[in-house]
Amino acid sequence: MLAARNPVSLHHRIVAGGQRRRCVGGSERNRGRTQGRHFTQALESLWRHSPRIHPPSAAAAAAAGGGANPSWQPPVLENAAFEEYYKVQQIVRKEEWDAFMSVLRKPLPATFRINASCQFYKDICSKLENDFRRSLESEVSNEYGEDAIRPLPWYPGNLAWHLNFSRKELRKNLALESFHEFLKHESDVGNITRQEAVSMVPPLFLNVQPDHHILDLCAAPGSKTFQLLEMIHQSKESGLLPGGLVMANDINVQRCDLLIHNTKRMCTANLIVTNHEAQNFPNCSLAKDYSEVYKDTCKLQRLEFDRVLCDVPCSGDGTIRKGHDMWRKWNSGMGNQLHLLQVNIAMRGIALLKVGGRMVYSTCSMNPVENEAVVAELLRRSGNSVELLDVSCELPELVRRPGLSTWKVKDRGSWFQTHDDVPHDRKTVVLPSMFPSSDITEESHAGCGDFEMNTDNRSSFSRNCNVEETRKINHDMDGVSIGSTKNLDCTSNIMNSKFPLHRCMRIVPHDQNSGAFFIAVLHKLAPLNGSQIQGTKIQHTLGKDRIEQLHKEPQPEAGPYETILTRQHNNVLEVDDDAELLGRRQNLNMDNGTSKDKNSTEVEMVFNDVESGREESGDRMKKLQKQSRWKGVDPVLFFKDEVVIKSIRSFFGIKESFSLEGHLVTRSTDNARRMYYISKSVKEIVELNEQVGEQLKIASLGVKMFERHRSKDGCSCAYRLSYEGLSLLLPYISKRILYASPVDFHRLLQYRTINFAHFVDSRFGEEAASLMPGCCVVVLVEGHKNADSILKDPTTIAIVCWRGKGTMNVMVSQPDRKDLLERMAYRFGIKASTEEDEKFYPKVNGFDQGS
Repeated sequence: MLAARNPVSLHHRIVAGGQRRRCVGGSERNRGRTQGRHFTQALESLWRHSPRIHPPSAAAAAAAGGGANPSWQPPVLENAAFEEYYKVQQIVRKEEWDAFMSVLRKPLPATFRINASCQFYKDICSKLENDFRRSLESEVSNEYGEDAIRPLPWYPGNLAWHLNFSRKELRKNLALESFHEFLKHESDVGNITRQEAVSMVPPLFLNVQPDHHILDLCAAPGSKTFQLLEMIHQSKESGLLPGGLVMANDINVQRCDLLIHNTKRMCTANLIVTNHEAQNFPNCSLAKDYSEVYKDTCKLQRLEFDRVLCDVPCSGDGTIRKGHDMWRKWNSGMGNQLHLLQVNIAMRGIALLKVGGRMVYSTCSMNPVENEAVVAELLRRSGNSVELLDVSCELPELVRRPGLSTWKVKDRGSWFQTHDDVPHDRKTVVLPSMFPSSDITEESHAGCGDFEMNTDNRSSFSRNCNVEETRKINHDMDGVSIGSTKNLDCTSNIMNSKFPLHRCMRIVPHDQNSGAFFIAVLHKLAPLNGSQIQGTKIQHTLGKDRIEQLHKEPQPEAGPYETILTRQHNNVLEVDDDAELLGRRQNLNMDNGTSKDKNSTEVEMVFNDVESGREESGDRMKKLQKQSRWKGVDPVLFFKDEVVIKSIRSFFGIKESFSLEGHLVTRSTDNARRMYYISKSVKEIVELNEQVGEQLKIASLGVKMFERHRSKDGCSCAYRLSYEGLSLLLPYISKRILYASPVDFHRLLQYRTINFAHFVDSRFGEEAASLMPGCCVVVLVEGHKNADSILKDPTTIAIVCWRGKGTMNVMVSQPDRKDLLERMAYRFGIKASTEEDEKFYPKVNGFDQGS
């Protein structure tokens, strides 16, 4: 969900002190936390200065609750300012208002998504359909309806599921206990992702292909990133990596840790996690202009992406069903303060998008200032370089409403239809881009009524919530229906946007019992030019004036948050690629008649920095091999010790067709404790990043493949296999493999350590005893398949073990062992042994904690 994805999201709480995994590169934990702290302080300041809604008296609460606990007060699900704001914005028509508000006050149904690229997704689908769906219908149908659990009709392949109960009810209801445990376990091992339904929508409109390079600009906590990784991996063959990659970015260090933890479950070599301000994401370009991009087809010249997900930080009121605090904290200034940041982040996404590529802009806010106003500004700045796509034919089962074509802006309790109406002292705070952009003002003299309605947006409020009518409305007049003009305010001047904003999508909660979301799909037709980038600079100049003004006057509605946010984001020059900088400098000189004005001087400084950075990059790279340019972050180093690589290849019999050279990286400057495997696409970006002076601040990349061991058993290879990378490497291993029957495989998983003589199959015990000490792979054998076909079968189950002096030890984490045990029970009906049996098999220190 969007607002839970960036530190400026106004409804999110960063989880502190929970279980943390060590990021790739150990010293990340010690780096500065100033970025996240600034945003957290800003949010706290905003909430302290927000209007408060007083809760009911204790007597009233006791009367309502039967007096069971007089000290407890139910959460107040009311906010008069919220209702007034969205009534004026006409998010829904008047006769829908009560239903709209009623749904907002109800708990959000739980939803989850199955990872179609995981090894056992067919087993999970079967268990949901044949076990849980039937049992829940019989046990809780009276309480939650007949379809207590059902697939979301609009999500492809029945991979996303809707529950008629909330996450809180899922935890509290005893009848749902086994189902809740199932969801928790499958989520822990990465087989499912518990994600809000509307949050699943934006990646679906990216039309991702396996070879696409995808940028997720504001990625934490990672549910959409995980979804994008599923998409590029879903069609790959066993042992083959997709040609694409996902680069997931977040500004906050702690949330990057959370992002890494969540995406680690995917075990992918096609992921890079970065830590940058989204609006200033690095360019990483070797080419001076677009004519040089394809100069050397074997070498990446410029960091560009086929797809960009721009799920920006927002006020988050579309998630109001999830958190009761939003009712208390919401105010109309929240969206205004984030508008410019959202525009700048989205413009950076467009600049990084390849020509012909697709970008999705989305928020979990209902506010048009954060939604339609941002999209209109993107189209205005981009000119003919970008178009807003009509995707009404995609996902036809998803009930969505066209975007608004007109709206108003509220500031300090006053409503404004145009920027001309804004008082002079507020014009640098309430920006022109917040208003509908139009060349003319249309006057409507239709029949009078008591509820004002947008003339060109009547279709947004004139339909029932059924799929068939949604299809019809999305096709009629390109998403705009022409109908009656009744119930319009007969004297209103309506400013309509000149852009086709009806092509945007609004998801409102009472249409499909969900949260609220906004999505716009943009297609890049041509590179951005200098004059378009100049428009960005104008907005930044306004931001500086805005700061000076804010120092002189109080901010009753927004509080200090506005000053902090503006200082951090608006007073920054956005840097695009070199060609755009050149064009921008030339256009500034022509438009202003001088090359020494304030704007062009700043462009000159940035351009010179880029050029000087290139000249120094060669000398700096030698130093970077020992220390990263990013304080507190270990550098990404290619592992080039040929002797060690040859010993690994020889020890495990890794075929030459699986390339290790150039694909292994480490974060250790002296002793490579862990080695991570990266795909070809990731390798190219890491090499580009080295050549441009390490502009990317990489927090994590690749999948852990090998880890140095400390065993004294006399193993000839210094590294052992990692379970995370086993599925990728298994088809290419020819040595150190043992094949176990289901019974012995199950025993290994359950007891973790078994003496050779205690295996049921004596032949397997003898083979294990004859193996030289060290790491090995144990493969589950089903039926009479030959070894080669077993290793190439993507459904094959295998684990990493250690052959000790007299025992076989499993090196798999506890959640993964539990997952495999459940698969064994489901497939073979093998039940876990008794506690008495467990005492018979001793544990060996150092190997009972998994890898």
